Amino acid sequence: MADSVVQLRRGPSRSTWLRVRKARPQLILSRRPRRRLWTLRWSGRRRLRRRLLQAHAAGADWLEDSGQCSRAAAPRRPKAADPEPEPGPEPGPEPGPEPEPAASTKGPQNLPSWSVRQLGPGRALMLLPAEQTFTFSGICRLTCLYGQVEVFGFLISQGQPAQDIFSTYTHAYLTINAVNYSMSEKREKEMRKEARILLRSHLNLEDRCWAMKNFSPLCSIVMLERVKNSTVNFLTSYPGLSYIFTQEISTFQINAEYFALKSVGIRKEKKKKSLNLSVSALSALEELVSVSSEEADGCPIVLVCGAQDVGKSTFNRYLINQLLNSISCVDYLECDLGQTEFTPPGCISLLNITEPVLGPPFTHQRTPQKMVYYGKPSCENNYENYIEIIKYVFSSYKRECPLIINTMGWVADEGLLLLIDLIRLLSPTHVIQLRSARSKQMANLTPDYVDDMDGLYTKSKSKVRNRGYELPEFADNLEFADEDKESSVLFTGHKLICVYSEFSPRKSSRNRESHNRIFRELAVLGYLSQLLPPVPKPLSPLHGLTPYQVPFNAVALRITHADVAPTHILYAVNASWVGLCKILDDVRGYTRGPILLAQTPICDCLGFGICRGIDMEKRLYHILTPVPPEELRTVNCLLVGVISIPQCIFKSQRGPEGTIPYVTTDYNFKLPGASGKIGAREFDETQEGKLNRRPRFYQKK
Repeated sequence: MADSVVQLRRGPSRSTWLRVRKARPQLILSRRPRRRLWTLRWSGRRRLRRRLLQAHAAGADWLEDSGQCSRAAAPRRPKAADPEPEPGPEPGPEPGPEPEPAASTKGPQNLPSWSVRQLGPGRALMLLPAEQTFTFSGICRLTCLYGQVEVFGFLISQGQPAQDIFSTYTHAYLTINAVNYSMSEKREKEMRKEARILLRSHLNLEDRCWAMKNFSPLCSIVMLERVKNSTVNFLTSYPGLSYIFTQEISTFQINAEYFALKSVGIRKEKKKKSLNLSVSALSALEELVSVSSEEADGCPIVLVCGAQDVGKSTFNRYLINQLLNSISCVDYLECDLGQTEFTPPGCISLLNITEPVLGPPFTHQRTPQKMVYYGKPSCENNYENYIEIIKYVFSSYKRECPLIINTMGWVADEGLLLLIDLIRLLSPTHVIQLRSARSKQMANLTPDYVDDMDGLYTKSKSKVRNRGYELPEFADNLEFADEDKESSVLFTGHKLICVYSEFSPRKSSRNRESHNRIFRELAVLGYLSQLLPPVPKPLSPLHGLTPYQVPFNAVALRITHADVAPTHILYAVNASWVGLCKILDDVRGYTRGPILLAQTPICDCLGFGICRGIDMEKRLYHILTPVPPEELRTVNCLLVGVISIPQCIFKSQRGPEGTIPYVTTDYNFKLPGASGKIGAREFDETQEGKLNRRPRFYQKK
């Protein structure tokens, strides 16, 4: 195998294709490169032949049964070592494959910008020289063994806990950046000695020798491991969802580095596919971090606004990670009903974030401090209830750490007026207004502009006498937890920071709704993954889990999005996504049930579940939920909205054979209320079945 990469002497009349086939008869070249081969110039054919031979050598040395490379791929020769081409016409632009990245000149031999070595099944060691980057797709667990790296704005230094990183296809790919770290004027010999000592507890002698051979001053050493958790296993268990984390794409660069990354579960990507922050975004982040770190200025309240698909959520995640580098926690107020960050859709919540956010929303579902279930992905036609819920949730903010407020992407017509009301109500210290060349132009939300405009429920400055005026619309219903907050709401000025986004979303005006629906379903699946036991226990389908039995007279029911006849209430609740809430009213006085509420209450939501069955004989609801039992004891209300269970749960769960519950091809949509109020709807992907919410009688095992 050592002779597999030796270049053959070029004969005067033998074609490149014949020489490659004679050197390696079993090497198969696809049709497309074969046709393109004849159009290449001599230097392009020579480069393509060398890469094919190296790919064949790496594949032949790969031992599938052991899961390791028995011999690393031969290093790429420096250009200076290549033989001089024969006299001929002057070579021009080459339409063939792009050359590999230029090798680094540090050290005794030419090295790539980053080096990786497989340590065993599911583990790899990576060396990143100073200020070098590595963009990837997939999921992995990163541990910094020496130095310091930055991922999505969060700094990971040696000695810190490992972090799970999710670089998914649905969002911009993440990048591992090597950060310059201070070594107190240490010499290279001292740095090598320190790194060797730190690596002893993680690597064997052979791996340490490889690391020290490729070590350079200010180099960062990280260990990458395959991630195995219930969320990943649950999502990938459904057909069609495995592409979210990894995509199988053919590549010419099949070498030892390719197999090392593949064993971890990641793949190298081009840097242009990663997140690119504009200069204005970096400047805004630097200013917000500086203000939040200064205790003299108090806790800033940052409101982020802008049109759809301009990068508000991405900016918020990056800002959270940047703040966690210098402070211990950050509060987050979610006001976007459709694309929530830490909860299932349709919620307004307040969270305290203490860990970095290194992935899309469906990978980091968390329990809020206070949450209210609105029940719809949009507040259209019910603005007053939306405002009241935000006031109720915002009253729990204790002003002990900075607050980030995420808003909706609806900034036209009533949406703009509603945003002005939120700015007056929440009194942010900074308003971050994102815009891009693709979004519609929006007026700058300066303090003067906000004061001169009428909102939906507030009046402009010209209709009052002074700057600090009261809001009678809000003051009566605003409830504060602390005594010092009992004063009326006052208008205060804010600093406007305009950020021009260079974020390139995969959404368009044509497919935006389908993308948003998929993201909402992924958030629900991410929440339901908490039902499963931790790895390494086997993955269990949802229909195999034992639900809770809830008596009819223990909880009250309410359909939030429509008026449903009492005779159809159980049809709407069965096989539905329900919010588990706690109301102040006592419902224990009723004996039979079900208990129906006349109005939708504004109350705390403790979590969510699936009503997987209704026992009419024993008068029981069967609820499947990850909420712990000690909190379930306080639940006395079930709210049902338009947020539905993902269709893959009905259609693609492992185990059921024959007729699938709640799925039918014969459903009468002419029944009263069958057009949507009881929750029956057609599948979006196919017309092979429709959801049937008629009560099924399940018995607890």
